[in-house]
Amino acid sequence: MELKNILDQYKINYSMYGNDMAKVDIMNKPKGKIILVTATNPTKYGEGKTTVAIGLNDAFKKLGYNSIASLREPSMGPVFGVKGGATGGGKAVIVPEDKINLHFTGDFHAITSANNLICALIDNHIYQGNELDIQKVTFNRCLDMNDRALRNITIKDKRYEREEIFNITAASEIMGVFCLAKDMDDLRSRISDIIIGYNSKNEEIYVKDLKCVEAVIALLLDAMKPNAVKSLEDNLVLVHGGPFANIAHGCSSLISLNTARSISDYVITEAGFGSDAGATKFLDILSRNNFDEIYATVLITTIRALKLNGDGELEKGISNLQAHIDILKAFNVNVVVTLNKFEDDTDDEIKFVQEYVEKQNIKFAINEVYLKGSIGGIDLANKILEIENNSKINYLYDLNDKLEDKINKYLSNIGCIKYNASDEVKEKINEFNKYKYPICVAKTQYSISDDPKKLGYPKDYEVTIRDIKVNNGSKFIVIYLGDIITMPGLSKNPSALEIKIENDVIYLPR
Repeated sequence: MELKNILDQYKINYSMYGNDMAKVDIMNKPKGKIILVTATNPTKYGEGKTTVAIGLNDAFKKLGYNSIASLREPSMGPVFGVKGGATGGGKAVIVPEDKINLHFTGDFHAITSANNLICALIDNHIYQGNELDIQKVTFNRCLDMNDRALRNITIKDKRYEREEIFNITAASEIMGVFCLAKDMDDLRSRISDIIIGYNSKNEEIYVKDLKCVEAVIALLLDAMKPNAVKSLEDNLVLVHGGPFANIAHGCSSLISLNTARSISDYVITEAGFGSDAGATKFLDILSRNNFDEIYATVLITTIRALKLNGDGELEKGISNLQAHIDILKAFNVNVVVTLNKFEDDTDDEIKFVQEYVEKQNIKFAINEVYLKGSIGGIDLANKILEIENNSKINYLYDLNDKLEDKINKYLSNIGCIKYNASDEVKEKINEFNKYKYPICVAKTQYSISDDPKKLGYPKDYEVTIRDIKVNNGSKFIVIYLGDIITMPGLSKNPSALEIKIENDVIYLPR
């Protein structure tokens, strides 16, 4: 079925981008129940959150329910890096895969351009006399590509010189603003409030002081509308904003979620990496002041990921699953554990995981959406539908708490007993108490700690806070743990080397 015919079934205005993609008008009358898909700590190839979300939505539709999936847009960094494409896999895929994974409808280009327009205006303002007395610049350029050469650069002009860094676009503050804005008025307010630097009196300087807010919005105007595509089984999927839950908040846009909730009864959405990353940020950042209940949280695990976390031993690695169950329990959400089944999983291994989960009175389902599409997700869908009511989210801290207390409460929930920080960082923590915002922790995705080598369920460990930054437009405070960086690099054999084109058809690695 053509996408146009699918969209015509919903009471929503849209504009087609060719035959296979569309922009839909923003709607803000949310009623649909939220089903959040998250996972245990992943292998480098991921554990199939997008695949499961697509297949689960197909399963809900197969059972006759009015559901929509609301997913994050792929970044071109991973597409050309290790993971390859991010449109699902097997029989649980959204199409057109090549366009979604590459330029799509141009949203990421718009975000990159809007971000870098601000940067260009900052440097031009300094060059032209610096009326605002900008002495320290805190707003950085971005690019939607893994490029380690841009991690540290020097900007030189005739009149000044300073050090600069690039973020990947998904980790830019404009992406955070894009994903968290409720509507166009909120977008304008958030862009105005972005801190771009400090003057000689250590006073904040904002984007609105550059008088460029309307120019920035002009670049984002079309991008703010959610993108509509379809699954292989002809079911509607909205794809809009926000990957990289290790270094950003890692959720698709609030506008997309609310639009989907306005036209469906169930919305299946995803948050990047493990529950210590994306799911925590979804529950702690995205939900605040927007909704305080969630219907279910699907926790994906795989035999291969659990074995990785147990040095090859499933019985040891199951502790990582327990870590994520405990993290989600702290938020008081209804948890359903699903095993994303692979062909080489043995019956004994599957039985071990199932019995481990069910002994805790937690619902468990095997899913095979990769191999079987919607049919492979029916058991998981039915387990979710057994849940009777939404659960009210229990936030880990109050927004009025001291920043240090917010950090400690987050760290306690992932088994950490202490953070270490330089005097400079400690000063920032005290200084930023005035911002009553949630925290967004940037750290490795491979461990619940800040050390990718601490696998399984580490406890009573310490972490290092390397830096801290206020994203005043996004309305959260970024806490950088360990060696995390916001501009990834390419691997020795990146996926870019495997892309093929035959008869004008692009084939991306999965």
